[in-house]
Amino acid sequence: TTLLGGGFGRRLESDFVAEAVSISKAVRAPVKVIWSREDDTKHGFYRPATYNQLTAGLDEQNRAVAWRHHIVAPPILTKFGPLENGIDRTLLQGASGVPYAFPNVLVDQVAVDLPVPLGFWRSVGASQNAFVVESFMDELAEAAGRDPFEFRRELLQAKPRHLRTLELAATKAGWGTPLPAGRGRGIALAEWAPTTCADVAEVSVAPDGTVRVHRVVCAVDCGPVVNPDTIEAQMQGGMVFGLTAALYGEITIDKGRVQQSNFTDDRMLRMPEMPVVEVHIVPSSDAIGGIGEPSVPPIAPAVCNAIFAATGKRIRRLPIGKVV
Repeated sequence: TTLLGGGFGRRLESDFVAEAVSISKAVRAPVKVIWSREDDTKHGFYRPATYNQLTAGLDEQNRAVAWRHHIVAPPILTKFGPLENGIDRTLLQGASGVPYAFPNVLVDQVAVDLPVPLGFWRSVGASQNAFVVESFMDELAEAAGRDPFEFRRELLQAKPRHLRTLELAATKAGWGTPLPAGRGRGIALAEWAPTTCADVAEVSVAPDGTVRVHRVVCAVDCGPVVNPDTIEAQMQGGMVFGLTAALYGEITIDKGRVQQSNFTDDRMLRMPEMPVVEVHIVPSSDAIGGIGEPSVPPIAPAVCNAIFAATGKRIRRLPIGKVV
């Protein structure tokens, strides 16, 4: 397997090795197998589709008192053997152990078998669960009649690392200050333990439903910092990855075949679409954490929460596509 950055979970698979071996047995010459972009798109190992049902409770003072998150998804870990107690722990990343101080919490998962090859994706389960959790946190804040930032802040008093990350992002983004006409601002927080990351996105939606992300302010607490330039680059790269998935990333299957093939129908974020990104590192002496994955999970919910602020429309399915 080529030791190359950016392969993520795909490099854990061995199907291309088996293909090279099979061809080598059939010809009397050295063999080098290179997949085309179309091969790679049509024969990948895909991020699991998930269905989520969430409910929450507020008391008479509109304080959050209960949280329930039910996840239905095909498990990735069955390729390595039986699931422990029927649970795929990767599908609970970012859902179990939510940092908010709900007195009553229930998170459960039902594993379903779907005939789609599954693999590990940058930030794995936290990528989709942060979208689900942080989007619903905004809905809960709205139901409580609270500002989304202040609502989260109140529930993070026992989590200082999460709290200071959220507060730095909000402060640097100018949370609560006026925006140009037609823009909305959204906030989201996620954890790739022990690193915490918060994003504030500024978004507008054109009359035809096209979403434009203008600015993202990111705060990250990864513990003691060794190389701040590397941290900034990883945060920016994770945002491109996460924005591409949030806006466009969709694989559809018809009669057992993947319909997408190349950048023409499986598009990525393009250079003119890239928002202005500001990365702020939280001064921290807490446990040191990784930096390659944490910027992916919060970007989708930050953008979707900003879409709601701008248009009043909730996004409950990814990719976003056009807001209609």
